[in-house]
Amino acid sequence: MVFEFLKGEFIDVISWLDDTRDTMVWRFDRRGQAIKYGAKLTVREGQAAVFIHEGQLADVFGPGLYMLETNNLPILTTLQHWDHGFRSPFKSEVYFVSTTRFNDQKWGTKNPIMARDPEYGPVRLRAFGTYSMRVADPGKFMTEIVGTDGEFTADEISFQIRNIIVQEASQVLAKSGIPVLDMAANLADLGKIIANAIAPKVAEYGLSIPEFYIENISLPEEVEKALDKRTSMGVVGDLHRYMQYSAAESMGQPGSAMGSAMGAGMGMGMGAGMAQNMGPWGSSPGAAAAPPPPPPPPPAAAKVWHLAVDGSTLGPFGESDLARMAGEGRLTRATMVWTAGQDGWKMAADTELARVLDQVPPPPPKP
Repeated sequence: MVFEFLKGEFIDVISWLDDTRDTMVWRFDRRGQAIKYGAKLTVREGQAAVFIHEGQLADVFGPGLYMLETNNLPILTTLQHWDHGFRSPFKSEVYFVSTTRFNDQKWGTKNPIMARDPEYGPVRLRAFGTYSMRVADPGKFMTEIVGTDGEFTADEISFQIRNIIVQEASQVLAKSGIPVLDMAANLADLGKIIANAIAPKVAEYGLSIPEFYIENISLPEEVEKALDKRTSMGVVGDLHRYMQYSAAESMGQPGSAMGSAMGAGMGMGMGAGMAQNMGPWGSSPGAAAAPPPPPPPPPAAAKVWHLAVDGSTLGPFGESDLARMAGEGRLTRATMVWTAGQDGWKMAADTELARVLDQVPPPPPKP
Protein backbone atom coordinates (compact mmCIF):
# COMPACT_ATOMS: atom_id res chain seq x y z
CA MET A 1 0.00 0.00 0.00
CA VAL A 2 2.77 2.47 0.92
CA PHE A 3 4.63 1.61 -2.28
CA GLU A 4 1.53 2.19 -4.40
CA PHE A 5 0.85 5.49 -2.62
CA LEU A 6 4.37 6.76 -3.19
CA LYS A 7 4.24 5.58 -6.77
CA GLY A 8 1.07 7.62 -7.34
CA GLU A 9 2.57 10.68 -5.71
CA PHE A 10 5.32 10.82 -8.29
CA ILE A 11 2.95 11.07 -11.27
CA ASP A 12 3.28 14.57 -12.79
CA VAL A 13 1.89 16.61 -15.67
CA ILE A 14 4.25 18.68 -17.81
CA SER A 15 2.81 21.26 -20.22
CA TRP A 16 3.08 24.92 -21.22
CA LEU A 17 0.40 27.44 -22.09
CA ASP A 18 1.99 30.54 -23.60
CA ASP A 19 0.13 33.80 -22.95
CA THR A 20 2.83 36.04 -24.44
CA ARG A 21 3.72 37.05 -27.98
CA ASP A 22 7.50 36.97 -27.77
CA THR A 23 8.54 33.98 -25.62
CA MET A 24 10.57 31.53 -27.68
CA VAL A 25 11.76 29.14 -24.92
CA TRP A 26 10.33 28.40 -21.46
CA ARG A 27 11.77 25.99 -18.91
CA PHE A 28 9.37 23.79 -16.95
CA ASP A 29 10.19 24.61 -13.34
CA ARG A 30 10.15 21.70 -10.91
CA ARG A 31 11.84 21.71 -7.55
CA GLY A 32 15.15 19.97 -7.92
CA GLN A 33 14.36 19.30 -11.61
CA ALA A 34 12.79 16.00 -10.46
CA ILE A 35 10.70 14.59 -13.32
CA LYS A 36 8.53 11.69 -12.13
CA TYR A 37 8.55 8.34 -13.87
CA GLY A 38 5.29 7.97 -15.78
CA ALA A 39 4.68 11.73 -15.95
CA LYS A 40 2.49 12.98 -18.76
CA LEU A 41 4.07 15.37 -21.22
CA THR A 42 1.70 17.46 -23.34
CA VAL A 43 3.23 19.20 -26.35
CA ARG A 44 0.78 21.38 -28.24
CA GLU A 45 0.79 22.46 -31.88
CA GLY A 46 3.40 25.11 -32.48
CA GLN A 47 5.61 23.71 -29.69
CA ALA A 48 8.47 21.31 -29.18
CA ALA A 49 9.77 19.87 -25.87
CA VAL A 50 13.52 19.46 -25.38
CA PHE A 51 14.84 17.17 -22.63
CA ILE A 52 18.20 18.07 -21.12
CA HIS A 53 19.62 15.36 -18.84
CA GLU A 54 22.81 15.96 -16.87
CA GLY A 55 23.78 18.77 -19.26
CA GLN A 56 23.21 16.70 -22.41
CA LEU A 57 20.42 16.96 -24.95
CA ALA A 58 18.46 13.75 -24.39
CA ASP A 59 15.41 14.01 -26.65
CA VAL A 60 13.15 16.34 -28.64
CA PHE A 61 9.38 15.78 -28.68
CA GLY A 62 7.00 17.16 -31.28
CA PRO A 63 3.26 17.88 -30.75
CA GLY A 64 1.44 15.06 -28.90
CA LEU A 65 0.79 13.41 -25.51
CA TYR A 66 3.61 11.30 -24.05
CA MET A 67 4.05 9.05 -20.98
CA LEU A 68 7.59 9.50 -19.76
CA GLU A 69 8.59 5.87 -19.49
CA THR A 70 11.52 3.90 -20.78
CA ASN A 71 9.68 2.72 -23.86
CA ASN A 72 9.36 6.25 -25.28
CA LEU A 73 12.62 7.61 -23.94
CA PRO A 74 15.14 5.44 -25.80
CA ILE A 75 17.88 8.04 -25.75
CA LEU A 76 17.32 8.86 -22.09
CA THR A 77 17.37 5.16 -21.22
CA THR A 78 20.96 4.89 -22.42
CA LEU A 79 21.95 7.77 -20.15
CA GLN A 80 20.42 6.51 -16.88
CA HIS A 81 19.66 3.15 -15.31
CA TRP A 82 16.00 2.75 -14.29
CA ASP A 83 15.05 1.17 -10.96
CA HIS A 84 12.54 -1.57 -11.52
CA GLY A 85 11.10 -1.46 -8.00
CA PHE A 86 10.57 2.03 -6.63
CA ARG A 87 10.90 3.72 -9.99
CA SER A 88 12.35 6.88 -8.48
CA PRO A 89 12.14 10.26 -10.25
CA PHE A 90 14.96 11.25 -12.57
CA LYS A 91 16.54 14.71 -12.60
CA SER A 92 16.14 16.30 -15.99
CA GLU A 93 15.15 19.67 -17.41
CA VAL A 94 12.32 20.14 -19.85
CA TYR A 95 12.38 23.19 -22.15
CA PHE A 96 9.37 24.11 -24.24
CA VAL A 97 10.30 25.76 -27.55
CA SER A 98 7.78 27.77 -29.59
CA THR A 99 7.99 26.79 -33.26
CA THR A 100 5.47 29.37 -34.49
CA ARG A 101 6.44 32.43 -36.50
CA PHE A 102 7.55 35.58 -34.75
CA ASN A 103 6.31 38.26 -37.10
CA ASP A 104 6.94 41.98 -37.57
CA GLN A 105 10.59 41.89 -36.55
CA LYS A 106 12.31 45.14 -37.54
CA TRP A 107 15.63 45.63 -39.26
CA GLY A 108 17.40 48.70 -40.62
CA THR A 109 20.80 50.15 -41.42
CA LYS A 110 22.35 52.25 -38.65
CA ASN A 111 24.93 53.81 -40.99
CA PRO A 112 24.55 54.63 -44.72
CA ILE A 113 25.59 52.05 -47.30
CA MET A 114 28.07 53.35 -49.87
CA ALA A 115 27.15 52.33 -53.40
CA ARG A 116 28.10 53.39 -56.94
CA ASP A 117 25.10 54.58 -58.93
CA PRO A 118 25.34 54.40 -62.75
CA GLU A 119 23.86 57.91 -63.10
CA TYR A 120 24.83 59.87 -59.98
CA GLY A 121 28.11 58.19 -59.06
CA PRO A 122 28.89 57.41 -55.38
CA VAL A 123 25.75 57.60 -53.23
CA ARG A 124 24.80 56.77 -49.64
CA LEU A 125 21.77 54.54 -49.15
CA ARG A 126 19.66 53.62 -46.15
CA ALA A 127 17.31 50.65 -46.03
CA PHE A 128 14.84 49.20 -43.55
CA GLY A 129 12.09 46.60 -43.43
CA THR A 130 10.58 43.67 -41.54
CA TYR A 131 11.01 39.92 -41.34
CA SER A 132 9.60 36.89 -39.53
CA MET A 133 11.59 34.10 -37.88
CA ARG A 134 10.85 30.68 -36.44
CA VAL A 135 12.71 27.88 -34.70
CA ALA A 136 13.37 25.21 -37.33
CA ASP A 137 15.66 22.97 -35.23
CA PRO A 138 14.74 23.15 -31.49
CA GLY A 139 17.71 21.03 -30.40
CA LYS A 140 20.27 23.16 -32.24
CA PHE A 141 18.58 26.34 -31.06
CA MET A 142 18.86 25.16 -27.44
CA THR A 143 22.52 24.17 -27.67
CA GLU A 144 23.69 27.13 -29.79
CA ILE A 145 21.67 30.04 -28.42
CA VAL A 146 19.55 29.43 -25.33
CA GLY A 147 21.79 27.35 -23.07
CA THR A 148 20.39 27.38 -19.53
CA ASP A 149 18.23 30.49 -19.90
CA GLY A 150 14.93 29.73 -18.16
CA GLU A 151 12.93 32.10 -20.38
CA PHE A 152 14.20 33.24 -23.73
CA THR A 153 12.41 35.96 -25.75
CA ALA A 154 12.61 37.03 -29.38
CA ASP A 155 14.30 40.31 -28.43
CA GLU A 156 17.35 38.39 -27.18
CA ILE A 157 18.11 36.97 -30.62
CA SER A 158 16.63 39.65 -32.89
CA PHE A 159 19.63 41.95 -32.41
CA GLN A 160 22.00 39.29 -33.73
CA ILE A 161 19.67 38.51 -36.63
CA ARG A 162 19.53 42.22 -37.51
CA ASN A 163 23.33 42.33 -37.65
CA ILE A 164 23.35 39.40 -40.09
CA ILE A 165 20.65 41.03 -42.24
CA VAL A 166 22.37 44.42 -42.37
CA GLN A 167 25.69 42.85 -43.32
CA GLU A 168 24.18 40.91 -46.22
CA ALA A 169 21.88 43.78 -47.28
CA SER A 170 24.87 46.14 -47.49
CA GLN A 171 26.72 43.77 -49.82
CA VAL A 172 23.67 43.07 -51.98
CA LEU A 173 22.74 46.74 -52.44
CA ALA A 174 26.33 47.81 -53.08
CA LYS A 175 26.83 45.14 -55.76
CA SER A 176 23.37 45.24 -57.35
CA GLY A 177 24.22 47.87 -59.99
CA ILE A 178 20.56 48.96 -60.00
CA PRO A 179 20.12 52.75 -60.36
CA VAL A 180 18.77 54.50 -57.27
CA LEU A 181 15.68 55.68 -59.13
CA ASP A 182 14.85 52.08 -60.15
CA MET A 183 15.35 50.39 -56.77
CA ALA A 184 11.75 50.92 -55.70
CA ALA A 185 10.64 48.76 -58.62
CA ASN A 186 13.04 45.96 -57.59
CA LEU A 187 12.44 45.74 -53.83
CA ALA A 188 10.87 42.28 -54.07
CA ASP A 189 13.79 40.83 -56.06
CA LEU A 190 16.37 42.43 -53.78
CA GLY A 191 14.52 41.05 -50.74
CA LYS A 192 14.68 37.50 -52.13
CA ILE A 193 18.42 37.82 -52.77
CA ILE A 194 19.05 39.04 -49.21
CA ALA A 195 16.82 36.32 -47.71
CA ASN A 196 18.70 33.60 -49.61
CA ALA A 197 22.03 35.05 -48.48
CA ILE A 198 21.15 35.06 -44.75
CA ALA A 199 19.42 31.64 -44.73
CA PRO A 200 22.61 29.54 -44.18
CA LYS A 201 23.82 31.75 -41.35
CA VAL A 202 20.57 31.77 -39.37
CA ALA A 203 20.27 28.00 -39.94
CA GLU A 204 23.42 27.60 -37.84
CA TYR A 205 21.34 28.90 -34.92
CA GLY A 206 18.48 26.49 -35.62
CA LEU A 207 16.34 29.30 -37.08
CA SER A 208 14.74 30.07 -40.43
CA ILE A 209 13.44 33.28 -42.02
CA PRO A 210 10.07 32.45 -43.68
CA GLU A 211 9.40 36.06 -44.73
CA PHE A 212 11.69 38.98 -45.48
CA TYR A 213 10.65 42.42 -46.76
CA ILE A 214 12.42 45.62 -47.76
CA GLU A 215 10.03 48.46 -47.06
CA ASN A 216 12.14 51.35 -48.29
CA ILE A 217 15.54 52.32 -49.70
CA SER A 218 16.24 56.03 -49.31
CA LEU A 219 18.92 58.64 -49.94
CA PRO A 220 20.18 61.26 -47.44
CA GLU A 221 17.80 64.17 -46.93
CA GLU A 222 20.01 66.75 -48.66
CA VAL A 223 20.35 64.50 -51.73
CA GLU A 224 16.59 64.01 -51.88
CA LYS A 225 16.13 67.80 -51.80
CA ALA A 226 18.54 68.17 -54.74
CA LEU A 227 16.58 65.53 -56.67
CA ASP A 228 13.35 67.41 -55.91
CA LYS A 229 14.87 70.58 -57.38
CA ARG A 230 15.98 68.71 -60.46
CA THR A 231 12.50 67.29 -60.87
CA SER A 232 10.98 70.75 -60.47
CA MET A 233 13.25 72.13 -63.20
CA GLY A 234 12.12 69.35 -65.52
CA VAL A 235 8.49 70.20 -64.85
CA VAL A 236 9.05 73.95 -65.42
CA GLY A 237 10.65 73.42 -68.85
CA ASP A 238 11.65 76.78 -70.44
CA LEU A 239 13.04 78.67 -67.45
CA HIS A 240 12.94 82.08 -69.20
CA ARG A 241 9.26 81.79 -70.06
CA TYR A 242 8.52 80.59 -66.55
CA MET A 243 10.22 83.69 -65.11
CA GLN A 244 8.21 85.95 -67.44
CA TYR A 245 4.99 84.22 -66.41
CA SER A 246 5.86 84.51 -62.69
CA ALA A 247 6.66 88.22 -63.09
CA ALA A 248 3.37 88.88 -64.91
CA GLU A 249 1.42 86.92 -62.33
CA SER A 250 3.05 88.78 -59.42
CA MET A 251 2.00 92.13 -60.94
CA GLY A 252 -1.60 91.25 -60.20
CA GLN A 253 -0.96 90.27 -56.58
CA PRO A 254 -1.81 93.13 -54.18
CA GLY A 255 0.71 92.02 -51.59
CA SER A 256 3.67 91.71 -53.94
CA ALA A 257 6.34 94.37 -54.34
CA MET A 258 5.46 94.96 -58.00
CA GLY A 259 1.77 95.14 -57.18
CA SER A 260 2.46 97.65 -54.41
CA ALA A 261 4.48 99.79 -56.82
CA MET A 262 1.63 99.77 -59.32
CA GLY A 263 -0.81 100.69 -56.56
CA ALA A 264 1.40 103.57 -55.47
CA GLY A 265 1.63 104.82 -59.05
CA MET A 266 -2.14 104.70 -59.45
CA GLY A 267 -2.55 106.56 -56.16
CA MET A 268 -0.19 109.30 -57.28
CA GLY A 269 -2.09 109.65 -60.55
CA MET A 270 -5.42 109.95 -58.74
CA GLY A 271 -3.94 112.55 -56.37
CA ALA A 272 -2.65 114.64 -59.25
CA GLY A 273 -6.08 114.53 -60.89
CA MET A 274 -7.79 115.67 -57.70
CA ALA A 275 -5.34 118.55 -57.34
CA GLN A 276 -6.11 119.71 -60.86
CA ASN A 277 -9.84 119.62 -60.15
CA MET A 278 -9.36 121.66 -56.94
CA GLY A 279 -7.68 124.52 -58.81
CA PRO A 280 -5.20 127.05 -57.26
CA TRP A 281 -4.93 127.26 -53.48
CA GLY A 282 -7.68 129.39 -51.99
CA SER A 283 -9.86 129.36 -55.04
CA SER A 284 -13.01 127.42 -55.57
CA PRO A 285 -13.23 124.69 -58.16
CA GLY A 286 -15.42 126.92 -60.33
CA ALA A 287 -12.95 129.88 -60.40
CA ALA A 288 -11.38 130.72 -63.73
CA ALA A 289 -7.85 129.43 -63.95
CA ALA A 290 -5.51 128.69 -66.77
CA PRO A 291 -5.64 124.99 -67.55
CA PRO A 292 -2.34 123.22 -66.92
CA PRO A 293 -0.40 122.14 -69.97
CA PRO A 294 -1.03 118.57 -71.02
CA PRO A 295 1.62 116.13 -69.81
CA PRO A 296 4.16 115.07 -72.37
CA PRO A 297 3.52 111.70 -73.97
CA PRO A 298 5.42 108.85 -72.30
CA PRO A 299 8.55 107.82 -74.13
CA ALA A 300 8.13 104.79 -76.36
CA ALA A 301 9.38 101.59 -74.79
CA ALA A 302 12.73 100.56 -76.19
CA LYS A 303 12.49 97.46 -78.33
CA VAL A 304 14.29 94.41 -76.98
CA TRP A 305 15.37 91.33 -78.87
CA HIS A 306 15.88 87.63 -78.15
CA LEU A 307 18.52 85.49 -79.82
CA ALA A 308 18.40 81.75 -80.61
CA VAL A 309 21.86 80.28 -79.97
CA ASP A 310 22.61 76.52 -79.91
CA GLY A 311 19.01 75.60 -79.23
CA SER A 312 18.66 78.05 -76.32
CA THR A 313 16.96 81.43 -76.08
CA LEU A 314 19.12 84.34 -74.89
CA GLY A 315 17.96 87.82 -74.00
CA PRO A 316 16.28 90.15 -73.93
CA PHE A 317 18.92 92.56 -75.27
CA GLY A 318 18.69 96.25 -76.02
CA GLU A 319 20.05 97.87 -79.16
CA SER A 320 23.27 98.97 -77.44
CA ASP A 321 23.89 95.41 -76.24
CA LEU A 322 23.30 94.07 -79.74
CA ALA A 323 25.71 96.62 -81.25
CA ARG A 324 28.41 95.45 -78.85
CA MET A 325 27.63 91.79 -79.61
CA ALA A 326 27.82 92.51 -83.34
CA GLY A 327 31.25 94.06 -82.84
CA GLU A 328 32.38 90.97 -80.94
CA GLY A 329 31.07 88.67 -83.64
CA ARG A 330 28.41 87.13 -81.42
CA LEU A 331 25.62 88.64 -83.58
CA THR A 332 25.76 88.00 -87.31
CA ARG A 333 23.37 88.44 -90.20
CA ALA A 334 22.46 84.74 -89.98
CA THR A 335 21.60 84.85 -86.26
CA MET A 336 17.95 84.02 -85.63
CA VAL A 337 16.23 86.82 -83.66
CA TRP A 338 12.77 87.63 -82.36
CA THR A 339 11.05 90.67 -80.80
CA ALA A 340 7.54 91.37 -79.61
CA GLY A 341 5.12 91.77 -82.53
CA GLN A 342 7.32 89.86 -84.97
CA ASP A 343 5.86 86.87 -86.77
CA GLY A 344 8.21 84.07 -85.66
CA TRP A 345 12.00 83.89 -85.72
CA LYS A 346 13.91 85.61 -88.53
CA MET A 347 17.50 86.13 -89.51
CA ALA A 348 18.93 89.37 -88.19
CA ALA A 349 19.63 90.55 -91.74
CA ASP A 350 15.87 90.47 -92.47
CA THR A 351 14.94 92.70 -89.51
CA GLU A 352 15.62 96.18 -88.21
CA LEU A 353 18.91 94.87 -86.85
CA ALA A 354 20.32 95.05 -90.38
CA ARG A 355 21.22 98.72 -89.77
CA VAL A 356 23.08 97.74 -86.59
CA LEU A 357 25.04 95.16 -88.51
CA ASP A 358 25.77 97.68 -91.27
CA GLN A 359 27.57 99.85 -88.73
CA VAL A 360 30.02 97.09 -87.84
CA PRO A 361 33.37 97.89 -89.50
CA PRO A 362 34.92 95.23 -91.69
CA PRO A 363 37.99 93.35 -90.51
CA PRO A 364 41.16 95.51 -90.58
CA PRO A 365 43.40 95.12 -93.66
CA LYS A 366 46.29 92.75 -93.36
CA PRO A 367 49.68 94.51 -92.95
